[in-house]
Amino acid sequence: MELVFELIFQIFGEILLQVLFELLAELGLRAMADPLRKPRTPAFSVVGYTLWGLIAGGISLFLFPASAIRDPAFRATNLVVTPLAIGAVMALIGKARNKRGQLLVRLDSFGYAYLFAFSMALVRFIWAS
Repeated sequence: MELVFELIFQIFGEILLQVLFELLAELGLRAMADPLRKPRTPAFSVVGYTLWGLIAGGISLFLFPASAIRDPAFRATNLVVTPLAIGAVMALIGKARNKRGQLLVRLDSFGYAYLFAFSMALVRFIWAS
């Protein structure tokens, strides 16, 4: 039973870390949204969100160099599941903001949020101890 709680805590820790970075990135993008009203092409946005995810993963390694998940199989599962979960959460947040008439950024959609989270998770998967 202790093993189950440990695994749940480890996975929850990794998800929480990525959600925190995703929300901080979105806050930063919202702050810059007004000066950057000119729409960007999706190709530039894909490259940009991938780079931001890689950078966030690198920064997270300085703050938390060890992965909360020790088992290699669970770390590989986390690489797939966490970005999907974060993409879904950000899409729901985007849907709620859209209903309120708030300005949306591309991170409020599943695809861009998934890309950011996957890039960050990949860096942590490769380099976190």
